[in-house]
Amino acid sequence: MSVNAIGRGLNRREFISSAVALPGLTAAAGLVGPSQAWGAISHKPLDPVNPDILFGSTSSLWSGQHDLVWAIKRIAAVGLQGIEPYAQQIEQYRKNPLELKRIFDEAGIIMIDVSNGAKGQSTNFIDPAAIPKTIANHVAFARDFLQPFGCTLYKVNMGERPEGGPSDEQLKRLANTLNEIGRQTIALGVRLAPHPHIWGPLEREKDMRRTMELTDPKYVWMTADTGHLVLGGGDPVRIISDYFPRVAEIHMKDTYARFRGNTSTPTREEHAKNSVYHNLGGGGVDFPAVFKVLREKHFKGWAIFDLDGPRKGDDGFDAIGGNLDLAVDDYISHNINYLRNILGIKLPPA
Repeated sequence: MSVNAIGRGLNRREFISSAVALPGLTAAAGLVGPSQAWGAISHKPLDPVNPDILFGSTSSLWSGQHDLVWAIKRIAAVGLQGIEPYAQQIEQYRKNPLELKRIFDEAGIIMIDVSNGAKGQSTNFIDPAAIPKTIANHVAFARDFLQPFGCTLYKVNMGERPEGGPSDEQLKRLANTLNEIGRQTIALGVRLAPHPHIWGPLEREKDMRRTMELTDPKYVWMTADTGHLVLGGGDPVRIISDYFPRVAEIHMKDTYARFRGNTSTPTREEHAKNSVYHNLGGGGVDFPAVFKVLREKHFKGWAIFDLDGPRKGDDGFDAIGGNLDLAVDDYISHNINYLRNILGIKLPPA
């Protein structure tokens, strides 16, 4: 992709009908570090260079519009290999995880893990009074729900960002909380993978880097969200490369080129007015460069869509008459075709 194309972003409608081939993405695969090792792949390889990358989606594309059973069928139909649901989508299966596992198994796809935030679960990693409950809740969920599925990671958000940004003392408490949860979940075969997120404690790159410095690599990994890393002022290519042995999962999200290298994060109010997120091809994330790292270093794990569902005013939504069902499928199709046409991922046309 040219620098100009990345900078201006891709119009979704123009892109879906395109068949752009991107050269130069066939770098030889490197060696994988021991901390990247995980379960055997049970799907046909989709990446043309690195057979150990699996592809899926979080439930953000359809949450609030469709239930998880619909999503399992739809994601299987378009050729993706797994789903990372939001906690509210699995609530009815909390007491019987194997019922949900049967539905996944019958569809031939994997439940990657479940984002934290389950009903009754504490997600405060900073307040000393809340930390014991946070630790107990997360370990219990890993033991009682993730382990029966054979999940090997646990993506977690860490609550609201303290006013003015976290102090070093607050980051030390957060890191200690992550270390303790991770120490207990790794014994269950589950790697804890905190998710740097705007408006959270690890919003800015310096917060994320300090937390990675304070946490034990034997117990704590990272969910590298490409969009959030850019929105927090970072370069996802450099960050993923710097922390590669500790990257448990890639969240594929785009944003706009104007947010690259920003010194202040867009606010919730800005996001409410006009989404700061974008489907792949928005111009904020250099995905060919991201995948060059994943291929050359031989990433072994999940690269999954983490894209907001359509809403009024978003690119392309009004073009299909504001029909949410059509818009959800259109968003899925656009992002599948980006992977196919730009990155060469061997998915069927969507």
